[in-house]
Amino acid sequence: MAKYVTLFTYTSEAWARMIRDPGDRTATVRRLAESLGGSVECVYWMLGGYDGIVILDVPDSISGAALSITVGSTGAFKNLQTHELLTQEQLGQALSRSKDAAQAYHPPGQQEAIDQIYGERLTEPPTATPSSGVLPPRYLVM
Repeated sequence: MAKYVTLFTYTSEAWARMIRDPGDRTATVRRLAESLGGSVECVYWMLGGYDGIVILDVPDSISGAALSITVGSTGAFKNLQTHELLTQEQLGQALSRSKDAAQAYHPPGQQEAIDQIYGERLTEPPTATPSSGVLPPRYLVM
């Protein structure tokens, strides 16, 4: 199962409807998650930039997207964000893959600009000069 957090902010119209007929929003969210093969870990309400959060488990990313699309399509939210959560082990795996992938990536325009200026591909990272702590001018394009 994949774990997700959904942060949400209701519209003023949604709050007005809930004031008139409070209901049990947690039960509604549980039914939605269960309809997608998932379960709700918790629902919390808060004050500030968001009105609440839901932490839930769903079978996969397609189910997570379907949940977010279903809820977002109602028009009851002025802000709705759904994010997959990673365990420490999953983060370690992602970092390990990133280490390998970093060799194949450079920020847009940086390597090309360096190659054009110096006519060579630089393979060593720039280092500051010991006396000034400032990078040599040839690296300032980075």
